Amino acid sequence: MFNVQFITHYTDIIGYAESARLALEGGCRWIQLRMKEATDEEAEPVAREIQDMCRACDAYFVLDDRVELAKRLHVDGVHLGKLDMPVDEARVYLGEEFIIGGTANTLEDVMRLHRAGVDYIGCGPFRYTTTKKNLAPVLGVEGYRHIIDGMCEAGINLPVVGIGGVTLEDVPDLKAIGLNGIALSGSILRAENPVEEMKRVVAECRR
Repeated sequence: MFNVQFITHYTDIIGYAESARLALEGGCRWIQLRMKEATDEEAEPVAREIQDMCRACDAYFVLDDRVELAKRLHVDGVHLGKLDMPVDEARVYLGEEFIIGGTANTLEDVMRLHRAGVDYIGCGPFRYTTTKKNLAPVLGVEGYRHIIDGMCEAGINLPVVGIGGVTLEDVPDLKAIGLNGIALSGSILRAENPVEEMKRVVAECRR
């Protein structure tokens, strides 16, 4: 199954919780709350609102970073970037029942995260994106192919989700090289009708 994740963002007219609602209405069943500039106190009410929406839709809900808040709210998991709490520390703190994802840009990153015990890899960026600061080197299709081939050679069997500037049109190519899913944000919210755009993405991913 090729899965779709949605990473919350905001525009002039759409807030974090509203972006999650639109994605869920479009059929996405994995939401990541990403509010990098906010404190836990500012993020908690938004997280609670989205958590309720995800439970109503039987969708997974993970927090970007915020390991302590994730445990307090008992969401489904966390996604940890390179500058967040180390994965092995988060695993000790959260236990085995929480999903832990990690960000990778290279095969070396993947191997390190595999040793640390992640459940999935968020790998990117696929192309340039404006929704994330301090962007790592862009991978493109060939970069993903190199990482997937290296994982196979090393016997690493972890789900890999492509992230960073991914659009509906990229889905066939990313499926073909062996990725397990994609994570979207800006391409959904910039669409004329975000709900319908997500529906198209979900349908393409299920083909």
